[in-house]
Formats: sequence, structure tokens, C-alpha cells
Amino acid sequence: MASTKGDEDVTTTSIPSTPPSEIESKDSQTEYQAKLEKKIMRKIDFWLVGFYSIVYIFRVIDSNNYSNAAIINLEAGTGIKKELGLSASQWAWSQSIFSYSYLIFEPSNTILLKYFRPSRWMFVLILSWGVCACAAGAAQDFPGMMCVRFAIGLAEAGFYPAVLYHMAFWYKPSEMRWRIALFYSLGQVSGALSGLLAYAISFMNGAGGLSGWRWLFILEGLPAILLAVVALFGLPDYPETARMLTEGEREFLKDRLSSASPSGKDKNWSWADVKALLSSPTLYTFTIYWIGHGIGGFGVNYALPTVIYELGFTSTALSQLMNIPPYVACFFFLNTLGFLLHKGWIRSWTTAVAIESTIIICYIILITVSNSIVKYLALIVATACAGSAYPVIWPERIRALEGTVAVGIGIGMTNAMAQFSGIVGPHVYSTVFGPTYRVSYVICLCFLCAAISGILASWWLVWRKDRREELARVAHEETP
Repeated sequence: MASTKGDEDVTTTSIPSTPPSEIESKDSQTEYQAKLEKKIMRKIDFWLVGFYSIVYIFRVIDSNNYSNAAIINLEAGTGIKKELGLSASQWAWSQSIFSYSYLIFEPSNTILLKYFRPSRWMFVLILSWGVCACAAGAAQDFPGMMCVRFAIGLAEAGFYPAVLYHMAFWYKPSEMRWRIALFYSLGQVSGALSGLLAYAISFMNGAGGLSGWRWLFILEGLPAILLAVVALFGLPDYPETARMLTEGEREFLKDRLSSASPSGKDKNWSWADVKALLSSPTLYTFTIYWIGHGIGGFGVNYALPTVIYELGFTSTALSQLMNIPPYVACFFFLNTLGFLLHKGWIRSWTTAVAIESTIIICYIILITVSNSIVKYLALIVATACAGSAYPVIWPERIRALEGTVAVGIGIGMTNAMAQFSGIVGPHVYSTVFGPTYRVSYVICLCFLCAAISGILASWWLVWRKDRREELARVAHEETP
């Protein structure tokens, strides 16, 4: 009994294999690492999410103000179409030329971040589109407006994909979901802000001898010029060189990122990366999705003020205000999705399919229902969903890319495909199809079906790639 009792005492009071001092040391180290990570990420988020979001708000305002200009002071006889003598076809071309320059220059603009520091490259981009946006207020005819619009698109083309590319240097793919959602959703709020500003600026019609639409371009272009200076002197470039971080913090960031992540030290061109990118089937399936959603889901945004105005129950001034609810709805919807994705309660792929399906239902309502209020509510839902689709799937698109060159070109090429919405959208939603726009919605339904096919194919290809990598990892671990 004594022996048994002794054995029990030894068992219940056995000394742990790791001394208490070491356990406490490990706990302290873990707590320190967590606090250090939180501190560092707060610094990064301030610039890469906070600052970029502010810039993006004004970039989208500069893009959206052209559709707002279509109806500003229309009743006063000083509308942009009348003063510049633009036909319906010329108006559509002056809208879409912006997206042609986007499509051409977006991939190359993104990869230039390999050779120019992000702070300097962003300074050039933001300053250029601010100056060009103001210059649109001086256009006197169709050729002049075409030149200015092409120049604005050229300057703005590199911004959005460059932001995603820049984020890839700092964040893990899993950390980018809600950050991209927040960044993009604030851009959608600018759609509401653009309508509010257009409403306010419409009362400046005739001030200084200038029409309201000219004041719209001038005043909404000025903030970009100021933000360009902030980018030049404040924006951090890469984890390896950021002045806002200590040497220890730089090393901490370097160790936590994947070896496949792009690096600021990698300035070499890799044809192997380019070949791997072009041979990857996901490049083409994502392209189908981006084009299909761009035209089918996002195309209406290029004519939304006119589409709402032609519902027939408001004036042009109030129509500017009625553009606010769709974009506010998008802001709340996208941030909700970002939170749910971050928590892991929903998946990017199924969410993207659900979004496209919802837009299809909204377009069917717009085709079949004649009540203006119901159609307006359907437009709110469709616009909210359309603005949420790309950011939901962007982390998966970036995760499918490997190598600094491939990530840069892949992001640029993929986002360039979205510009078909600006090329085709103004023609699909030409006023010749108004006021019902039934033909426009039917065309968009076809593109949305293609978008769903593209996302399902991409989902399967990425799953297959992940499965192969997992099997290879397991096999490697089992090899003696």
C-alpha cells in the first residue's frame, strides 16, 4: 500500500518535462510577438488601407463624374452634351475611350512598380490624373474631350491593380480579404459622394462664366493633386526599406510572409514567370469572369444617373441624389461580406456565384416589371452586388499567382479585363435603348451567365492545384 501510495504521489506531482521558467518564457514570447504584430500591422494598415482608400475615393469620383455630368443643369440648357454638340454615339465614345486607355496600359503600369518605388510611381499617377481631370473642364468639342478622357484613363490605369500589387508585398493572401473589401467599398461610397457633389455643384452653374459641368471637373480633380504630394513623401515602399519600421520590425515582416510573395528586392525580369502565367488556365478562366461581370454586372454604372433619371419620377438635380442609395448599399454589403469572409463563415467562391445569381434576378425584375419604384429598388440591389463581386474574389486570384513578375502582370492583366465594362457598357446602355433599357438588361444577362461559368471553372482549377500541392507536401513528409 505504501508503495502504491508513493507511486500515486509521484504520478500526481510529477515534474513537467519543461521547467516552469521556460513555459513562462514561451508564453511571454508569444504575447510579445502578438503585440509586435498588432503594432506593425496598424502602421501598415494606416497607409496601405487608410491612405489608399482616401485616394481611391477621389479616383472613383474623377471616373464617375462624367456620367454625373451627363444630366447636370440639363433643364437650364447648359448641359455638357449641348455645349459640346455631342450626339448619343459621340457621348458613348467619349465615355468608352477612357476604358480603352485603361485596357491598354493597365498591365504595363502595374509591373512598373518593379522598377520604380511605389511612392514615386503613385505620385506620378495621382498627380497626372488630377491635372487631367481638371483639364476636362476646359474641353471645347468632341475631339478635345476624347483626348482628355484618354489621358485620364492612361493616368488612372495603374492605380487600382498597383494598390493590390503593393499590398501583396506586405500581407498574406488570407489577410487581404477584408482589407481589399474595405478599400474597395470606400471607393463605392465615392459613387454616392459623387452624386452629392454633382447636386451641390449644379448650383454653381454660371459662376465665373463657367457651366456647372465644367466646375464639376475642376473641383473634383483638385484633391488628387494634393494627395499626390502626400504619397511622394509619406507612402512606405517595401517591408525591406520602410522608414516607419525598425530593423527588427522589418525582419519580423520578412519572416512571416510566404517565399512565393513578391519582394521589393527582386528587380529582375523573369521570362519563366511570364511563361508560367500565360500557360496557366486560370488566367483565361478568370479573364472570362472579369469580362462577363464587368459588362453584365458593372456596365450599368456607366449610365446609372441617366437610367435612374429615365425612370420618370424625378428631376435631374434630385436624380443626382438618388444615385447615393445604390452606392451606400454597396458599402455596407461589401463590408459585411468582408467581415464574414475574414471570420471564415463564408467562402469567396460560393459568395461570388451567389452575387452573380442575385444580379440576374434583379435584371429579370427590371425586364419584366414596369413599376418605377420596384425597378429603382432592383437597381439598388444590382449595383450593390456588382460593386462587391471583384473584391470578394481578388484574394483567390492573387493566391493563384506566383513570382514577383507573374503577380504584377497577372493583377494588371486581370483588372484590365474589367475595363470592357467601360468600353461596352456605354454602348449597351445607350439612350437609344431607353427609357426601359430592356435590350440592355437582356444583353447583360448573357454576360452574367458567362461570368458564372468562368468563376466555376476557376474554382475547380484552383482546387485542383491546391490538391496537387497538398499531396506533394504529404509525400515529401513521408519520404525518409
